[in-house]
This record gives sequence, C-alpha cells and structure tokens, in this order.
Amino acid sequence: MPELPEVERAAKLIRDVAQGRTIEQVETKEDTIVYSGMTHEEFATELTGRKVTDCQRYGKLFYITLNGNGKCPVLHFGMTGMIQVQGQEPTWYRSQPRDKSDAWPPNHMKFILHLSALDDSPAVQIAFRDPRRLARIRLCQDPLKEPPISELGFDPILSMPELEDFKHLVLKRGCPIKALLLDQSFSAGVGNWVADEILFQAQVHPEQKANSLDDDQLAQIYQKMIDICTKAVEVNADSSQFPNSWLFRHRWEKGRKGKKGTKNPLILPSGEEAKIKWLTVGGRTSAVVEQVQINASGATTKSKKRRSTKATKGYDSDDEDKDAEQSTNSSDEEEIRPRKRARGSRK
Repeated sequence: MPELPEVERAAKLIRDVAQGRTIEQVETKEDTIVYSGMTHEEFATELTGRKVTDCQRYGKLFYITLNGNGKCPVLHFGMTGMIQVQGQEPTWYRSQPRDKSDAWPPNHMKFILHLSALDDSPAVQIAFRDPRRLARIRLCQDPLKEPPISELGFDPILSMPELEDFKHLVLKRGCPIKALLLDQSFSAGVGNWVADEILFQAQVHPEQKANSLDDDQLAQIYQKMIDICTKAVEVNADSSQFPNSWLFRHRWEKGRKGKKGTKNPLILPSGEEAKIKWLTVGGRTSAVVEQVQINASGATTKSKKRRSTKATKGYDSDDEDKDAEQSTNSSDEEEIRPRKRARGSRK
C-alpha cells in the first residue's frame, strides 16, 4: 500500500507537471465506490476550467488546490492507486511485469485531467488509476479542516509533536506498538513497511505493549520515525536509494536468491545475518528480526507466527497486501479511528 513517501512522490509529480496549468477537460469513469460523496460527473464539473495552484499531502492523502471558490480534490490511493502522466511510467508502489502497458487511457483509470499548455511546455494529461477500487476520490472546500484529513493524527514530516508530547500519547495506550503506529488517528502516513522499519531500527518488538515502553525505546521510535520518513521523501520514495541496512531492502526477498543467483542478506551491527520472521500484529503481516527486536513486555498477541525467511519458500510476496486489503474498510478512510485525539504541532 502506498504510504507517506509514495504519496509525497505523487503530490510532487502533480506539482511539477500541473502547477499553473488550467484543467481544460476531466475525463472520468463511473465508480460508485471510489467516488465518495459525489458522482463522477459532478467531480468533472467541479474541476473543469480551473487552474492548478498547488498539490499537498497530509498522511496518506493528498489534495490538489485550484483557483476560484469551488471545492478541491482530496485523494487517497488505498491499496493500489497511482498517478500516471501520459508517456511516463506510473507511480508504482511495487511494479510487476504484468502491470506494464503503454495503453492510453490506461487500465483502471478513474479520471484523467487534460491540462493546458504552459509557456513552452505542451498540453499534458494526468491519470488517476486504481485496479482494486480501494482508493477514494472526494471533494472538500477546505481539505485540512474537513474529514478525512481533520480526523488524522500527527504527520511525521509536517506536524511531529515534541518528544515529551509523543511519549504521553504512546504511554496512555495499551495496544501493541505496531498497531498504534498503524492507527492513522495517531500517526498519519505510517503504514506497514514504515512501521516495521521504525521498529526494526529502534530495536522494539512490534507486539510490545505501547504503555510498557521505556524512555530509551520511546526516544528511539520517535527519532527513527522522523529519520525514516525524511530519508524516504528525500529520495522521492525510490527504494533503490534506501540504505542497504534498512529492513525494506530485504523484506520482499524472504530468503530467496536474487536475479543474479546471489542473496543480499541483511547484516546486523553484530555482523550476523538477520533472520526475518513474520507474524500478524494489529491485523497486518509484520516483518520482525527477533535477534534485535525483543518483546520486553512479555505479552504477545493472538497471532499465527510465520516461519523465518530461510523457511518461507512458499510464502506469497503479496500476502502483506492481501492482509491489508482484508482489513480495509471499503466504505471510508482506511485505518482512521473515529475518536478524539491530540494532534502534534511541531514546526
């Protein structure tokens, strides 16, 4: 599922390509699930003739600001949503060979913005695609002050709270720390791979109860959340530029040999090869290196533990996405909990 870095990449692409251009036409396809609160025709009517002034992200959502007094599109990728500029590759989350196609309009298109020429740059088209129909397209008058964004917690890039406030938010919760990180009303934009990366680098077990974390663990989680999100955004969510010491660079391999017949093992600071294990925490498949991630609270969730990577020969690389899809509420924003929450204000 596209997370904070991938959504920021999409927002940046729209800024780079669309900013300053007028939407001359909006080509849409009917989808009563993906379009939320309006029809596809109403969406097209609202956007046509207006100029793109900006595109910004909050959590896993992004919104396109337009001139005039009308509403703005607020977009959520869901599991497999993506942006594609005509003539370019889509903003794949995880590209598969069967996905590649030069067809236009592209498969699974929900809308295409036909944008005017700008200075010496010719007219361009941008498509929003979603194969699994778990994305959401909304219109909001003031995106930051209306649901779903107004219901989100802090954003690790845009509104990270101070450390002491962060500790307070964590310690009043008794759920596993992985489940808390995935709760979008707590930390907006953190998804499965980012949460696993944070906990691996902080050396905290995903099943450890949030209210059992000590000061050092909380400080590590806090700093790793900032560092990982910042680095991933800096490299435009290009995972090939993530450090080789990151869990992300190894989690998809699951012990299999690479294309050239050699493995790329994750080497721990101790010099030993990491053994990645899989278990379900908070309804999501979690990658864990128990050599460094020890459950200090001693509590475990009722989860079916998977075998280590050296024994996961038949483990489907898409199982994480399947788990996420099964736990997604298709009628509203994924992972948002409708309760009161404190929002950070770190500048």
